[in-house]
Amino acid sequence: MIDKFSVLWVGQIELDNIGLHGTPANDRRYPNERVVEAFATARDIARTMDELDYYCLWTAEHHFQREGYEVLPNLVLLGTWLATQTKRLRFGCAFNILPMWHPVRLAEDYAMADIITGGRVIMGVGRGYHTREVESFGAPLLDAAANRELFEEQFEVMMKCFNEEAFSHRGKHYTIPPDVDYRGYRLREVTCVPRPIHRPVEIWMPIASGKTIDFMGRHDLRAMVTLNGERIFEQVATQYRDACARHGRPKALGQDMCWGVGVYLADSQEEGIRRLEPAHDERYKWFAPFGFVRYADEQGRSWGMPGAPARVPTLREGIEQKAWLVGPPAQIVEQIREVESRYPGLDQMMIHWAEGLPPREFKDQLRWFARDVMPALRR
Repeated sequence: MIDKFSVLWVGQIELDNIGLHGTPANDRRYPNERVVEAFATARDIARTMDELDYYCLWTAEHHFQREGYEVLPNLVLLGTWLATQTKRLRFGCAFNILPMWHPVRLAEDYAMADIITGGRVIMGVGRGYHTREVESFGAPLLDAAANRELFEEQFEVMMKCFNEEAFSHRGKHYTIPPDVDYRGYRLREVTCVPRPIHRPVEIWMPIASGKTIDFMGRHDLRAMVTLNGERIFEQVATQYRDACARHGRPKALGQDMCWGVGVYLADSQEEGIRRLEPAHDERYKWFAPFGFVRYADEQGRSWGMPGAPARVPTLREGIEQKAWLVGPPAQIVEQIREVESRYPGLDQMMIHWAEGLPPREFKDQLRWFARDVMPALRR
C-alpha cells in the first residue's frame, strides 16, 4: 500500500516566459540574486510539506546552471539546514553525483548529517548526465565505461567508510591510506570519523541501464523511477525485482522502489491540462535533449530507439502514458489505486514538481493533495 508521499523538486527558481514558445532554455540567464531565491523556496516548501505530513522532499545536485533550472549544488548541506526548519520531514538526495565527489568527503559529510538530523537525510547516489558538470569536475562522462568504473570504485570506498571500523583501499583511482609514515609508524589503515549511526545506510539510485539495475540488485540499493510511462515503469520494476532475486534478495514487485509521477489537481482534466501545459512544456524544453522522455510507443519501444519517437512530448501524451495524472481528486485516487494493485510491494509515491510551476501554485497543489487524496489512500 502506498502510504509515503514525497516530492521531487530539482531546484528551479521561479522562471519567467515559460512554455514551448517561451524563452529558449539555452537563452536563459539569471544573476546570483535570483539564483539564491531557491533557498527560501526550499524552506517554504519544506515547512508546508512538514505541516501536511508528507514523507520526504527530494532534491537534485547540479552545478553551473545559470539557466535557473537546477541550482542546488550540495544536497547533504541543504537537507541538514532544512531539518532545522522542520520537525519530521525527511530530505532525500536525488542524487549525490559520485564522480564529482571524493568518496571519503561525501561519506564524512553524510555521516555528520545523519547524526545531527537524527537520520532525516536520505542518501542517494548517481553517475551524472551533464557533460558541463561532470567533465568540468575532472571526471569522465562522455566515456560511459570509464564513468561507470570510477563510480563503482567510489561506491566501494564510501561503503567501507560507512561500515568498517578501519579500512584500506587499493584501486585504480584511489589508494587509501597512502604508503607514508605518520607519527612514527607506517600507515596501513584509516577510520572514517564519524560514521553514520543509522546503519545499514539506506541508499537510493535512479534506474537507468540494465547494468545499473544489476549493480543495484547486487548492493541492495533502492530504486527511484520518475515520470516513466506505465510500460517503461513495468519493465524496469520487473528488471529490478529480478536483479534483486538473482543476488539473493527476493522482493515483491515494487518493493524498495519510489514511483515518481506528475500530478496536477483541477476540477476537470481539461482545466488541469490548460493550467499545467506551459509548465510541463518548460520542463521538457530543458530535459528532453538529455534523453529524459521515458515513454513507450505502441510496440513497447522506448522513445529514442530506432523507429520510436525522439522529440518533446505533449502533456496529453504524458497523460496517455500515465506519467502525468491530471484531474479531480477522485480520479487521481482511482489512478493511484490502480498502480497499487499492480505493484503489491510499492509503498512510496513521489510527486514531480513541473519546472515551470510557480511555488505559490505548487504549494496550493500540495495542500489540495494532502486534503483530498492522501487520506483516501491511507485508509
